[in-house]
Amino acid sequence: MNTWYLPAVFALFLFGIQRFLYKVSAAERCNTAWTTFSFMGTVALISALFLFARNEAIFNPYLLIALSLINGLSFLTSTIMTIEALKYIPTSRAMPLIRLNTGVVVVLSVILFHDRLSACQIAGIIIAITVIIMLARRPAVDIGPENMAARGFVMASIALVSGSIAALSSKYAALYVNKLAFITLSYFLSMILSLPLRGFLRGPEVSTNHGKALLLGFSMGIFNFAGFYALLHALERGPLSVIMPVTGMYFVVVIALSVLFYKENLDLFRCLVVVLTVVSIVLMRF
Repeated sequence: MNTWYLPAVFALFLFGIQRFLYKVSAAERCNTAWTTFSFMGTVALISALFLFARNEAIFNPYLLIALSLINGLSFLTSTIMTIEALKYIPTSRAMPLIRLNTGVVVVLSVILFHDRLSACQIAGIIIAITVIIMLARRPAVDIGPENMAARGFVMASIALVSGSIAALSSKYAALYVNKLAFITLSYFLSMILSLPLRGFLRGPEVSTNHGKALLLGFSMGIFNFAGFYALLHALERGPLSVIMPVTGMYFVVVIALSVLFYKENLDLFRCLVVVLTVVSIVLMRF
């Protein structure tokens, strides 16, 4: 078995739960800056404790700082834009559009890292990207006012680009720097950078219950730390061009949890998406 496969699938499920909490934050109209501050701070604290407890050596400090800054800024942007987009457009539209960065990352990974893919892995990647495009192109009847929908699509597009940058910087970090130090510094920077956005993201419809935002952010941090650490282990051992489509299937977990907790309809189309996703993940194992 490929040594990267199980960590990647583990990361898939953890990221799915984390992204579902994005939807909860959006549905509860929490201040995204407070949610993000708690989220990033939780991950930074946990990873710092593990880093000091294990007393691991920190090598390539200048590269570590550079990659952490790039990843911290890009992941913060992706997180904020994703949560804000979910306030304006449905999950079934926002998540697939954001996950179109899978195709971007696959192409760049083959170019930059010279990934060699098997026929099964290529087939799995094609199916994964097809699933994302199917969901992105599917008509949605609950888009809302045109100006609000346009705002949501712009935010989702920004999340797409910034998410691609975050994925590429994570691959470099997995190969060349200490993983726990990278997580600690990257999320610490994201936490600090989120502070000035508290007022900017405070609108008339945003909840003033910051306790709920902080609790949701803390929960996101727990799932993200475990998922991100598993992802870095996978990236250290396997090709980004395959791992990205695997972990990018997390939106299926979001759909399943939305059906369970928000009573969204699980129609034939969504069932087909789930089946194709499972096929895609299985193919990318070989």
